Amino acid sequence: MTEPTRRRILGLGLMAAAVTSCGTQRSDAAAHPTPDAPGTPGPADPSGARHPGPEDAAPDEQSLPGNADWQITDPGAPGAVEGFADRVSVLPGESFGLHVSTAAAAFTVSAYRMGWYGGARGRLVWRRAHVPGAKQAAPHVDPATRTVLTGWQRTLAVDTAGWPEGAYLLRLDAEDGSGRSYVPLTVRSATTAGRTVVMGAPATWQAYNEWGGYSLYNGPTGTLATRSLRVVLDRPHDYDHGAGRFLVYEAPLIALAEQLGLPLAYTTGIDVAREPGLLHGASALLSLGHDEYWSPEQRAHVTAARDAGTNLVILGANCCFRRVRFEPGELGPDRTVVCYKDAWAQDPGHQAGAPATTDFRTGPGADPESSLLGVIYDGYPVDAPYVVTSPEHWAFEGTGVTAGVSFPHLVGVEYDRVDTAFPTPRPIEVIAHSPVVCEGRRSHSDTAYYTVPSGAGVFATGTMRWVEALDAHGSGVHGIDAHAGDVVRKVTENVLRLFAAGPAGRTHPARDNLATVYGTA
Repeated sequence: MTEPTRRRILGLGLMAAAVTSCGTQRSDAAAHPTPDAPGTPGPADPSGARHPGPEDAAPDEQSLPGNADWQITDPGAPGAVEGFADRVSVLPGESFGLHVSTAAAAFTVSAYRMGWYGGARGRLVWRRAHVPGAKQAAPHVDPATRTVLTGWQRTLAVDTAGWPEGAYLLRLDAEDGSGRSYVPLTVRSATTAGRTVVMGAPATWQAYNEWGGYSLYNGPTGTLATRSLRVVLDRPHDYDHGAGRFLVYEAPLIALAEQLGLPLAYTTGIDVAREPGLLHGASALLSLGHDEYWSPEQRAHVTAARDAGTNLVILGANCCFRRVRFEPGELGPDRTVVCYKDAWAQDPGHQAGAPATTDFRTGPGADPESSLLGVIYDGYPVDAPYVVTSPEHWAFEGTGVTAGVSFPHLVGVEYDRVDTAFPTPRPIEVIAHSPVVCEGRRSHSDTAYYTVPSGAGVFATGTMRWVEALDAHGSGVHGIDAHAGDVVRKVTENVLRLFAAGPAGRTHPARDNLATVYGTA
């Protein structure tokens, strides 16, 4: 399968090609929310904002009642109301600008913090009704890099005073009933010491975003030849009603982590790249379901955290694959994701001395991702059973699995494996070794665990469907059944609990088994 076809399937169908549909059903419980109603009782300012204060941070946050009306299933007419935030993340109390386009005379914006909340998965933290609407100008495309630029004016300044740290979806509701959409935002943590860090992946979301007709994979012709070489965060998302990849690849894990009551911190890969000390003292760092696009700075800072004792959890596949550069955009710093890929020689930034924006494993300056992850991306597309090979491993404790048990459809649609032809940390332990056939080539998907001298443990699932499977209750998520979902949830819980306690390798060192699994000395 060609690269354009491969990535068009990923971007437009959310890996639905050659597999069953993904995601859970979401209802439109309240298309017209009550204006200025806070999510829970508490003081509000005239704008309708709650001010719960720092004591509301997780896990106490989860004791508050949730609001299921965050969900959208009927977005209405395409483009009826859509927007973006001019900051990918803010610290609590900072402001951001909301840029909205709608033909409706007014709209309502509601900020939902995403979590567990007794199964509601969201809580209303702030709402503003009757915001005047206006139709913004059509986007234009930079001819040199085929970058979609909106030039939209700011519609509303939003103050996050009193908003707890966390992952948010802002819901936009056109007040004439014509449409609804989301805008994602992270209220990030200033410190991560002693906490498990949830690292969102806005760079990857933006790489696949085809709003305006262009992404880092496709242009109007659906080929690499017409794709963007740079994409900006200053535009709405085209997938999942504006939520990007959040609801599929991140929300299920966040719900589980908050349900477990773990001390969590929230950030994004862009923040990790910008702030060298952000991960200092963190217990663990979570990379979620699809976290493909990293800058060299992000990778260096994560590697340094691992070497200082921070555990790493890779709950997906194809992680840290594309090497990108973050540059300013029209609305601020780090608003542009640069990735020339095979056209790297044309990149003015590289010509000026910046690393080439190619895959990490390719030149110039090759640095395969396996040296950090333990596993390496091996292919697409697959749809295969997940096969347990080390049921005695601590990660499988309490699951009841036995050697050779398999779970249909859990491996896909992209997968990773251990491959010592690339730099591979040792000792490394493969605990699930699943045969796959990828475009006629036989291989394996591996779930692997390795440890380093700092005591940090690194756990990688080897399949992109891991986070999605957390919501597999016989609901048709790629055909993954409820038993597989239960096992995935228990393994994830075991990993999160152990990693939250400190450097996992000090109590649970990896036991290298590649000689048994692969016949590798």
